[in-house]
Amino acid sequence: MLTRCSGRSFTLRREHSFRALCQEYGISRPTGYERLSRFRLDGVDGIVERSRRPLYSPERTPPELEQQVVAMRQRYPDWGARKLQVLLCRRGLGLPATTIHRILLRHGLVRDADRNQTATQGFERSAPNELWQMDFKGPLQRGEKLGTLSVLDDHSRYLVTLQLVTSTSGEQVREHLEGAFAEAGVPEAMLMDHGTPWWGLHWSLVRHPQTQGKVERFHGELQRAMDRRQPATEQLQAWLDQFRWEHNYVRPHEALHMETPAQHWNPSAKRYDPRPPEWEYPEGSYVLKVDSDGKIKLHRQHYVISRALIGERVQLVTLEQRVLVYYCRALVRELDLDQHRSTIVDRCWSEDVP
Repeated sequence: MLTRCSGRSFTLRREHSFRALCQEYGISRPTGYERLSRFRLDGVDGIVERSRRPLYSPERTPPELEQQVVAMRQRYPDWGARKLQVLLCRRGLGLPATTIHRILLRHGLVRDADRNQTATQGFERSAPNELWQMDFKGPLQRGEKLGTLSVLDDHSRYLVTLQLVTSTSGEQVREHLEGAFAEAGVPEAMLMDHGTPWWGLHWSLVRHPQTQGKVERFHGELQRAMDRRQPATEQLQAWLDQFRWEHNYVRPHEALHMETPAQHWNPSAKRYDPRPPEWEYPEGSYVLKVDSDGKIKLHRQHYVISRALIGERVQLVTLEQRVLVYYCRALVRELDLDQHRSTIVDRCWSEDVP
């Protein structure tokens, strides 16, 4: 045992063996000898637990590189370490994502809330322009009525359209889609919720927004950027144009092996014809014209079809007491003749009409 006599003077009382003392305090004999040596040199202060952190760390990132990481995060405050790593690598700075994350932590630039959950596995088309997903996003800023119309290529995640809209009216949608078709060509099909039909299309399942997971995920990305970057309201469309370019040509995407959507997309070879020939239904089809209220009249009963189809012809296919309503090749409504009801359908396809 150690006994203090006076000042910093100590004597050893050999009441127990050194091995027994080490076992009693749960330390190894080499550790015990090392601490005894420190005690003899510095007294009690010498055996106080010391920090294991090295006085100098040759592996620590140089300050000038840290500043470049910080500047990149400030430029893209909604990006995580893996995306910043790709952009820094393009500039010749090969830093591991873990190092970038530690730098951001040291500078207080990341939080646990910034960690996004991994997206669940979903379907993906095999080539660009096989399918575009379209959806509206609600108001972008508190107290504002402005939202966006977003059109995203399913295969590449290329953002074809990101446009401010004041409503979801058919006229605004038509205007922006015609602009997208003129610029990017026409896709083979489009996926959207139960709204206005266009060309060959697919509808998501009723009350299943996850069917449009890619465009919904993009809307989350857009909202995070809005919250962090705080663009001026009066310049919002200009900011959205810049953000669309960034999403397509700068931001790496994990589902694309950290490449950009622009690296996986090309315009559709199917060019847009603003005045296509009138659709011809098969000979002998039962066809009605949608009236000025967006309805058709069948067996003296009016059924709602869509105001977007006012003046258009639709084909009716009877299956027992149900009537399927097609616009071109797209199934748009289902009529229940017993209940005199017109309902949306759970799925829509672009195969040949029965």
